[in-house]
Amino acid sequence: MARMYARRRGKSGSTRPISSSLRETAPEWVDITAKEVEKKVVELYERGQSTSEIGILLRDNYGVPSVAEVTGKKATAILKEQGIAGQLPEDLQNLMRTALRLRKHLGVNKHDVHNKRALQLAESKIRRLGKYYRKEHVLPEDWKYKPEIAEFDLRG
Repeated sequence: MARMYARRRGKSGSTRPISSSLRETAPEWVDITAKEVEKKVVELYERGQSTSEIGILLRDNYGVPSVAEVTGKKATAILKEQGIAGQLPEDLQNLMRTALRLRKHLGVNKHDVHNKRALQLAESKIRRLGKYYRKEHVLPEDWKYKPEIAEFDLRG
């Protein structure tokens, strides 16, 4: 299937092994318990790591193949239970940061037409993702992307 904004095909991504996606419990070779993984997720989030970074750190440093396999719930669900999860989803936040960086760049370099297009694409993705999250009731129904307000949301 072709990319959305570039008329070419994308590179294939990695897929998880079939056996791990069908498994209901953690593999027997995992040494860390579910409670320890939950504590580690909260600790890493309080240190400033995002949920995707937490998954990578747990995989590489602690040998946890998947937080969901070991604990039965995803890292975001663990953070919501603790009451410390962010109000915006991580993918939406990352897109908003990208758009904010592009806006700052275009403030200095007004004739950079390539990055003007990149800003249009980033903001289009933000609006489309916002529409999805409103439909799924992750964001409030009246949420709307405004670049001026987004700057304060991401800093505060």
